[in-house]
Amino acid sequence: MTQNKILLVDDEPAFRELASRWLAGQDYQVRTAGSLEEARQAMVGFDADLVLLDLSMPPHFDPQITLESMVDFEGRPVIIITGHADRDLALKAVSLGAWDFIAKPIDPEMLAVVVRRAITKTTLERELNQLKKAGQSASGAAAYIGHSASSQKVRALIERIAPTDVRVLVTGPSGTGKEVISRTLHELSHRSKAPFVSVHCGAIPDELLESELFGYVKGAFTGAEKDKEGLLSLANGGTLFLDEIGEMPLTMQVKMLRVLQEGTFYPVGGREQKHIDVRVISATNADLVEKVREGSFREDLYYRIKGVNIETQSLAERHEDVPVLLQAFLANLREKQDKTLQLSAEAMQWFRQQAWPGNVRELKNALESVASICPAGHITMDDIHLLYPSTGAYAAPAIGTTPDSDATLDEQVRALEIRLIQKALATTQENRTQAAKQLGLSRQGLIKKIERYGL
Repeated sequence: MTQNKILLVDDEPAFRELASRWLAGQDYQVRTAGSLEEARQAMVGFDADLVLLDLSMPPHFDPQITLESMVDFEGRPVIIITGHADRDLALKAVSLGAWDFIAKPIDPEMLAVVVRRAITKTTLERELNQLKKAGQSASGAAAYIGHSASSQKVRALIERIAPTDVRVLVTGPSGTGKEVISRTLHELSHRSKAPFVSVHCGAIPDELLESELFGYVKGAFTGAEKDKEGLLSLANGGTLFLDEIGEMPLTMQVKMLRVLQEGTFYPVGGREQKHIDVRVISATNADLVEKVREGSFREDLYYRIKGVNIETQSLAERHEDVPVLLQAFLANLREKQDKTLQLSAEAMQWFRQQAWPGNVRELKNALESVASICPAGHITMDDIHLLYPSTGAYAAPAIGTTPDSDATLDEQVRALEIRLIQKALATTQENRTQAAKQLGLSRQGLIKKIERYGL
């Protein structure tokens, strides 16, 4: 996993040493500078994701000059550090473009939160810019978005295999972005100028699938009044995406095997062999190994389509991706609707706490539904309540919070703890100190439980 980079600019050597060690312990790559000039030099060859900048820096020790120097960091988020919790300076720093403002002595927990949010912003903007440069939509329709370890692993694999013609099998639950991955592979390949043709193997009746894929000649069957090109021919030179290939009938599997082995096929009713040059990407939410075992999927076809296997995870397994996905979807909605569209903190919390059994697809549809009834462009819990009237102020059902009569004692205790923590945080407006006191925990004890449960 690629480390995010932070430039720490502060004139106090002891603080630089302690802060850089702590940040490195949080898995960030850190470079330090003791003056503004050193900071400018440090930027050369160091593509920082974030700048931590002390407000009073040599040689001038003038906050105004320091704030003006933010332009040197080329649009990267800047968090201002000061030994003086001055509200006016904080407001001025933010008005001049600072991402946030944090006072010494620094609370490590607060710093961790502010840094994580700023880097999330940077990464999302970079992803959206890459999409725009590639001529794709900002919706993430052709990009697999996310900050989780599994998402980054998928993206790294996409980048490595996209330029090749290796066949790819994308597996995982429905709604996790299998077609998104397939389109991204196509867009990043040398075939990107040619067609991307998608075939849902389970949506076309068995008796029609062959003629849809291979086409037919005039007189091949009743109603075939003229020759018709099949989807294979339309995809020639490009990418053929076989979605839900696990639902392809066995008779058709035999014929697809010939296409993959020899690059040839016959249209229905035709005698003239056609040659095809396509990259085949397949996807399924089924266990193909089990289907091979039970005889409903050919073993030789399985090994033909499985050049490289990309496995997606459910949104529940990569729940930290929810905020960045929401921001990407919001950016697309803003572009489509040409209006400001934002989520309130409570609305964001609600989206983050849902189980989303339908995964990314369900998350996107839910956001679009709520946005469609939001008159002011600022989505609040009032808008959510209109579509989800039984929802409480903080999400129900949240992940793992609904006790099950069949659940183990540990699972039921976990669910109860999550509900009580959520309730305490809600009633204290997210004040962790007060919430901890209400729950009879130490503040650090509460924080550990919040991290453990991914709240």
